[in-house]
Amino acid sequence: MNFAHPSLFFLLLVPFIIFAYLVLTNKEGIERVFSPEALKRIKVEGEGLSNRGRNVVFFIAIFFMIVAMSQPYIDRGDKNIKLSGLKMAVALDISGSMRSKDRYPNRLEFAKVKIKELLKQMPNNEVMLLTFADSVFLVSPLTSDIDTLDSVIDGIGDDYILNSSNFTALANVLKDKLSNMRDKIAIVVSDGGDKSELTQFEKIIKQNGITLYAILIGTKAGAPVLDKKGKAVVKNDQIVTTSVNEYLGKIAKESGGDFVIADYDTSGIKKIAREIETKFHATNSGKTVRITDRIELFYYPLIAGIIFLLSAFISVPEKLEFDFKFKRGKK
Repeated sequence: MNFAHPSLFFLLLVPFIIFAYLVLTNKEGIERVFSPEALKRIKVEGEGLSNRGRNVVFFIAIFFMIVAMSQPYIDRGDKNIKLSGLKMAVALDISGSMRSKDRYPNRLEFAKVKIKELLKQMPNNEVMLLTFADSVFLVSPLTSDIDTLDSVIDGIGDDYILNSSNFTALANVLKDKLSNMRDKIAIVVSDGGDKSELTQFEKIIKQNGITLYAILIGTKAGAPVLDKKGKAVVKNDQIVTTSVNEYLGKIAKESGGDFVIADYDTSGIKKIAREIETKFHATNSGKTVRITDRIELFYYPLIAGIIFLLSAFISVPEKLEFDFKFKRGKK
């Protein structure tokens, strides 16, 4: 058995021993007043532990906790693990324009279908799911559980839709979430927003080496923007319309990624999945990492420590009672 933190064990053990010795060898107040013979006659024992016994149990508990903090383990040697699966972020646009109905039944529902198609094409990868509008929300952390992700995606409905899309906020979140990943892969599912919104987004994507893939939702002909009640939004006596913006696709291309304008077949999604798999799995092909295989044991002393600690507090002795008999001497 080894310790992951042996220095911590010895650092805590020395003051622990000194403190335990001082407490356990120190006489109780009443022991200083009466001799052992007298104390034996006047002391009525309770059913629980004595104070000294309780202290012993308490220090045993502390010792086991020190052992647990030092993280004992059994070393089973090193082994090689083949790299498999990619880690990526998928961001779904939930801004107001996603209510438009140039894709059946509307852009949001159509986008959800396309994300689920993409996940089926890449089943062995870990996906982080985000939604964004004027703010960015982490819907699911990295997971390879595609069935659970499908259920989560199904739960994103019209009630989640907010007014505008903030691509700058999305870029900053992607920068943060992907910073520790070897391959910084982001897939944005959106109608593209306005070009004016994408300037800072493009800058952050480039500066942080993020490979962007865009699945564009909508048509070039466009459709009216709808409010929560399904009515067309009117501004300056004109119906506001929205069409797919391919500038987001241009940013994706320049980042080393790609884009498609999603259609009712699966060819575009298969193309994106194939390009991601080919590009990033090719760089990882055949590579392995060497890890240390060990069995963690810290929970055993931790459980023992908790049991002893509870015993120390539960086994409280009854209040000591003393029966002093005073005999009056005859005058």
